[in-house]
Amino acid sequence: MKKIILVIVLLVAITSLGYTQETQNTFKPSGEIQFKVFWNYHADLTPNATKTSAFELKRSYFGYKYDLSKDISTKITFDVGNNASGSAYTAFLKAAQLDWKVSGGVKLSMGLIGLRQFNDQENFWGYRYIFKAFADEYGFGSSADLGVNAEFSFSKNLKANVLIINGEGYQKIQDTDGNQKVGGSLIFTPVKGLITKIYLDNQPTTGGKDITSYSYFVGYKTTDWKFAAEYNLQQNATKYASPAAGKDLDGFSFYSTYVINKKVEVFGRFDQLSSNTLAGQTQNWNYDKDGSQYIFGLQVTPVKGLKFSLNYQGFSSDNSTLDTKSLVFLNAEFKL
Repeated sequence: MKKIILVIVLLVAITSLGYTQETQNTFKPSGEIQFKVFWNYHADLTPNATKTSAFELKRSYFGYKYDLSKDISTKITFDVGNNASGSAYTAFLKAAQLDWKVSGGVKLSMGLIGLRQFNDQENFWGYRYIFKAFADEYGFGSSADLGVNAEFSFSKNLKANVLIINGEGYQKIQDTDGNQKVGGSLIFTPVKGLITKIYLDNQPTTGGKDITSYSYFVGYKTTDWKFAAEYNLQQNATKYASPAAGKDLDGFSFYSTYVINKKVEVFGRFDQLSSNTLAGQTQNWNYDKDGSQYIFGLQVTPVKGLKFSLNYQGFSSDNSTLDTKSLVFLNAEFKL
């Protein structure tokens, strides 16, 4: 661990030799309020569904960003939503971070920071208010955690990041075992419109096998179309912060969007989640939750900061005795 930290420090030092601080006369510190809300109404068409319809406020993000200088900024964000560890509207501190552009090619983030495991996939997917990115939805990683992240821009086409975090996520950040997660990604954009990404991380566990995660992503977009595919693998865990030696999860996700005009677009997505079969067992350990998720719908953006979507979401479990889930959603996102 000490060697990894030393490498990061050396990389930052080498790439920041040309850094010069701008004078106070050329920059005026300023800040802005930020918020984002995810709302929906849905009808559950699944046979024997107990709650056939409901209005929901799934997520509300409230925060403030302040630029201390041209290269240094701070941000704090609260996440209010239906969290398993609290009430229907529990508030969690989602981000409390310092960002420092050390030089033209290096950026440091520290504190309770946003992570990079699936941010590029989420941005390419573009419909977080409807459904999470694959790794987020199925527990392969957290969107934020306590630690340090270093981003490196080697060229216009090649970027990377290295991180050291507690590994428990932003809803459970006490780091009870004292083992940090170390990881990083490499992003290559060889031609206009094409993005490729490789991500991996590793976290030691007390008395067990290390939890490891891998992700491979490729996306391509034109003026009217975009297509993407990704593969994710998690080993020795039922969830990113829940070690379980020998239990693995993996899966594919495919998604696409067609832009009709500046305000209207249609989209679709297919996920396949699988788990391994343990010794002495006849079914994969995550049998009831393994299966296929499919989503398709329409999005309308009447004005900047406001989105609506009418969409269908279905899930077919590998366990054929379970009913196939079938839901129709009206989702909205409004933000500042």
